[in-house]
Amino acid sequence: MKKTAAIMLGDGFEPVEVIGPVDVLRRGGVTVDMVSVMGRTTVTAAQDVTVEADKLVEDVDLATYDVVIVPGGSVGVENLAKCQALAEDLRKRMADDRPVASICAGPTILADLGLLEGREAVCYPGCQTNFPEGVYQAGSDIAVDGNLITATGPAVALVFGIAILNALMGDAVAAEVGKGMLLLK
Repeated sequence: MKKTAAIMLGDGFEPVEVIGPVDVLRRGGVTVDMVSVMGRTTVTAAQDVTVEADKLVEDVDLATYDVVIVPGGSVGVENLAKCQALAEDLRKRMADDRPVASICAGPTILADLGLLEGREAVCYPGCQTNFPEGVYQAGSDIAVDGNLITATGPAVALVFGIAILNALMGDAVAAEVGKGMLLLK
């Protein structure tokens, strides 16, 4: 069965944290929709990179995706945090043990929603101030804790994508894509 992913876009998102995982996942056969929370499909990232989203959040049911991905970028995260549909879906996903992935400042949304208690996660260094005690895994670039995949920031966006691909499609597909992209030996 085909796997699906929704990666959320709000003005100010970190471009490499969206494009990198989208590239990896699509190479691995995952259907990925870039979903705008801005009420329009044209979304402007940090660094003035403009991206055309595939869909608007009001036109999709996030629950139908196998994974929802929350990228970083401080302004982008502020915009994503205002999206009630995203908040509701993240709460339900975490309660149902369904895949959630987040990178950079994105995990702060999960912390603000009270979804990181008892979990292990990473984020952009300095963004962990609202994490419950014991959650932040200092020194790790990627944390995989059951259904939750988190990463530190732009430099690990491709490896983050591989971790998501591994969760969705398994070790063999993730290894094949990683080797093809020269990420893995």
